[in-house]
Amino acid sequence: MPESIISLTNLRIKHLVKLRTHGPKERQGLTIVEGGREILRAFEAKVPFKELYVCREQGESSIGLEEMGGKESFIKKIAALKVPVFEVSKSVFAKISYGERREGLLALCAPRPLSLEQLHRKENPLYVIVETVEKPGNLGAILRTADGVGVDGVIVCDAQTDIYNPNVIRASLGTVFCVEVAVTSTRESVRFLKERDIRICAAVPCAKNVYSQVNMKGPLAIVLGSEQKGLSDLWASQADIQVRIPMKGKADSLNVSTAAAILLYEALRQRS
Repeated sequence: MPESIISLTNLRIKHLVKLRTHGPKERQGLTIVEGGREILRAFEAKVPFKELYVCREQGESSIGLEEMGGKESFIKKIAALKVPVFEVSKSVFAKISYGERREGLLALCAPRPLSLEQLHRKENPLYVIVETVEKPGNLGAILRTADGVGVDGVIVCDAQTDIYNPNVIRASLGTVFCVEVAVTSTRESVRFLKERDIRICAAVPCAKNVYSQVNMKGPLAIVLGSEQKGLSDLWASQADIQVRIPMKGKADSLNVSTAAAILLYEALRQRS
């Protein structure tokens, strides 16, 4: 039987609340994963589970868990792995959760990003690289698009947000666990691409080439910067191609996740 927690001052509950406000160093490799789809994708990716919290008062929704036989079947599978399962009250769950989720499931996990050298070698790779992206929602949306396109890896340079921030996980619908993600510096990324003869396609608002008019076949990395700062000078100087997305209004650029979607799906169209 799962251990029951009804106190808001329980030490485990206090620890989970602190994890929401701590940075990656203070979290020591732990993160919160909430929602059926997100938890299932972490499970399928063999992310280590440390604890599972269940709120039965949230209802019996099995959204995202149908292929596992539903919510109860999934809980049994987690318990069979010797992962501690805790049953919490609705008020406790409201304190540890970060959204209105009907599944009533929250997991404490220990995911690990990859290094560049751990990315699987592919014959004709397509990477997306994001530099100094600050907003978790933008990074999550880019990861979701990357999964949809089937990229071979996402490289996060000079990260300004933790890739396992709960809001990144939520915005990506858990696809942060499905795509190979490496965290590194801009300089190391450039070195990695040049050593492997992977062309660098940099998104720059003032570029001469429109994105749809350049060749995106062959080994390629599409590189995007933050909305506030754009790409660093190093990317601009090392890029094999610079591209822009036409803008007809007053704004000179798009949201970075929207720009990533346009460029990645153009690459997919050309490579299909």
